[in-house]
Amino acid sequence: MLTGRCHCGAIRYQMSSQTIHHALCHCQDCRRSTGAPAVSWGLVTVGNITIAGSPKVYASSEHGRRHFCGDCGTSLFYTNDVIFPGQIDVQTATLDEPDSIPLQAQIQTAERIGWMNDLDVLPNFVRYPPIGTDTA
Repeated sequence: MLTGRCHCGAIRYQMSSQTIHHALCHCQDCRRSTGAPAVSWGLVTVGNITIAGSPKVYASSEHGRRHFCGDCGTSLFYTNDVIFPGQIDVQTATLDEPDSIPLQAQIQTAERIGWMNDLDVLPNFVRYPPIGTDTA
Protein backbone atom coordinates (compact mmCIF):
# COMPACT_ATOMS: atom_id res chain seq x y z
CA MET A 1 0.00 0.00 0.00
CA LEU A 2 1.12 3.53 -0.76
CA THR A 3 0.54 6.47 1.56
CA GLY A 4 -0.08 10.13 0.91
CA ARG A 5 -1.41 13.27 2.51
CA CYS A 6 -2.27 16.91 2.13
CA HIS A 7 0.29 19.60 2.97
CA CYS A 8 -0.81 20.03 6.61
CA GLY A 9 -1.48 16.33 7.26
CA ALA A 10 -5.17 16.72 8.17
CA ILE A 11 -6.10 14.37 5.31
CA ARG A 12 -4.12 11.15 4.91
CA TYR A 13 -4.73 8.21 2.63
CA GLN A 14 -3.53 4.73 1.75
CA MET A 15 -4.01 3.34 -1.73
CA SER A 16 -3.05 0.39 -3.86
CA SER A 17 -0.12 0.82 -6.23
CA GLN A 18 -2.26 -0.96 -8.84
CA THR A 19 -3.75 1.98 -10.70
CA ILE A 20 -6.16 1.65 -13.60
CA HIS A 21 -4.18 4.43 -15.25
CA HIS A 22 -1.61 7.04 -14.21
CA ALA A 23 -1.56 10.11 -16.41
CA LEU A 24 -0.37 13.70 -16.44
CA CYS A 25 -3.35 15.93 -17.28
CA HIS A 26 -2.88 19.27 -19.02
CA CYS A 27 -6.53 20.42 -19.08
CA GLN A 28 -7.49 23.93 -18.04
CA ASP A 29 -9.89 22.62 -15.38
CA CYS A 30 -7.08 20.75 -13.58
CA ARG A 31 -4.75 23.74 -13.92
CA ARG A 32 -7.30 26.18 -12.51
CA SER A 33 -8.20 23.94 -9.57
CA THR A 34 -4.57 23.38 -8.53
CA GLY A 35 -2.60 26.36 -9.82
CA ALA A 36 -0.17 23.90 -11.41
CA PRO A 37 0.71 23.62 -15.12
CA ALA A 38 -0.27 19.92 -15.12
CA VAL A 39 -1.62 17.37 -12.62
CA SER A 40 -0.76 13.68 -12.26
CA TRP A 41 -3.73 11.39 -11.62
CA GLY A 42 -3.75 7.74 -10.55
CA LEU A 43 -7.17 6.14 -10.92
CA VAL A 44 -8.06 3.38 -8.42
CA THR A 45 -11.27 1.65 -7.43
CA VAL A 46 -12.91 3.09 -4.33
CA GLY A 47 -12.22 -0.21 -2.52
CA ASN A 48 -8.47 0.28 -3.03
CA ILE A 49 -8.17 3.52 -1.07
CA THR A 50 -8.70 4.44 2.57
CA ILE A 51 -9.02 8.12 3.45
CA ALA A 52 -8.51 9.46 6.99
CA GLY A 53 -9.92 12.91 7.55
CA SER A 54 -12.76 14.69 5.81
CA PRO A 55 -11.93 16.40 2.53
CA LYS A 56 -14.15 19.23 1.38
CA VAL A 57 -15.86 18.56 -1.94
CA TYR A 58 -16.37 21.07 -4.72
CA ALA A 59 -18.72 20.43 -7.66
CA SER A 60 -16.39 21.56 -10.47
CA SER A 61 -18.77 20.44 -13.23
CA GLU A 62 -22.15 18.75 -13.60
CA HIS A 63 -20.78 15.36 -12.51
CA GLY A 64 -17.18 16.13 -11.47
CA ARG A 65 -16.26 16.50 -7.81
CA ARG A 66 -12.89 17.78 -6.62
CA HIS A 67 -11.85 16.83 -3.09
CA PHE A 68 -9.39 18.98 -1.16
CA CYS A 69 -8.19 19.74 2.35
CA GLY A 70 -10.32 22.48 3.89
CA ASP A 71 -7.44 23.49 6.17
CA CYS A 72 -4.46 23.87 3.81
CA GLY A 73 -6.21 23.76 0.43
CA THR A 74 -4.27 20.83 -1.03
CA SER A 75 -6.12 19.32 -3.98
CA LEU A 76 -6.27 15.53 -3.50
CA PHE A 77 -8.97 13.57 -5.35
CA TYR A 78 -11.42 13.70 -8.22
CA THR A 79 -14.59 11.67 -8.63
CA ASN A 80 -17.12 11.51 -11.44
CA ASP A 81 -19.81 8.84 -11.09
CA VAL A 82 -20.70 9.11 -14.79
CA ILE A 83 -17.20 8.75 -16.27
CA PHE A 84 -15.52 6.77 -13.45
CA PRO A 85 -18.26 4.95 -11.48
CA GLY A 86 -16.85 3.27 -8.36
CA GLN A 87 -13.43 4.83 -8.94
CA ILE A 88 -11.44 7.76 -7.58
CA ASP A 89 -8.62 9.72 -9.19
CA VAL A 90 -5.79 10.50 -6.78
CA GLN A 91 -3.35 13.36 -7.33
CA THR A 92 -0.22 11.25 -7.18
CA ALA A 93 2.10 14.17 -6.46
CA THR A 94 0.56 14.04 -2.95
CA LEU A 95 1.91 10.52 -2.41
CA ASP A 96 4.73 10.20 0.12
CA GLU A 97 6.69 8.40 -2.64
CA PRO A 98 5.34 9.79 -5.95
CA ASP A 99 7.87 7.76 -7.98
CA SER A 100 6.21 4.55 -6.76
CA ILE A 101 3.87 4.51 -9.76
CA PRO A 102 5.34 4.96 -13.25
CA LEU A 103 3.62 7.62 -15.33
CA GLN A 104 1.89 6.04 -18.36
CA ALA A 105 0.65 8.94 -20.48
CA GLN A 106 -0.03 12.63 -20.92
CA ILE A 107 -3.67 13.54 -21.53
CA GLN A 108 -5.57 16.63 -22.66
CA THR A 109 -2.44 17.86 -24.44
CA ALA A 110 -4.61 20.02 -26.72
CA GLU A 111 -4.89 22.32 -23.69
CA ARG A 112 -1.22 22.13 -22.65
CA ILE A 113 0.45 25.47 -21.88
CA GLY A 114 2.84 26.26 -24.74
CA TRP A 115 5.94 26.67 -22.58
CA MET A 116 5.44 23.15 -21.19
CA ASN A 117 6.64 21.82 -24.57
CA ASP A 118 10.19 23.10 -24.10
CA LEU A 119 11.05 22.26 -20.49
CA ASP A 120 13.98 20.07 -21.48
CA VAL A 121 15.83 23.01 -23.10
CA LEU A 122 15.58 25.39 -20.12
CA PRO A 123 18.39 25.86 -17.59
CA ASN A 124 18.12 23.21 -14.88
CA PHE A 125 19.10 23.71 -11.21
CA VAL A 126 19.03 21.01 -8.52
CA ARG A 127 17.90 23.69 -6.03
CA TYR A 128 17.23 27.42 -6.30
CA PRO A 129 19.97 29.08 -8.35
CA PRO A 130 22.27 31.47 -6.47
CA ILE A 131 21.06 35.08 -6.38
CA GLY A 132 22.29 36.92 -9.43
CA THR A 133 22.45 33.76 -11.60
CA ASP A 134 21.31 34.44 -15.14
CA THR A 135 18.46 32.02 -15.82
CA ALA A 136 17.63 33.41 -19.25
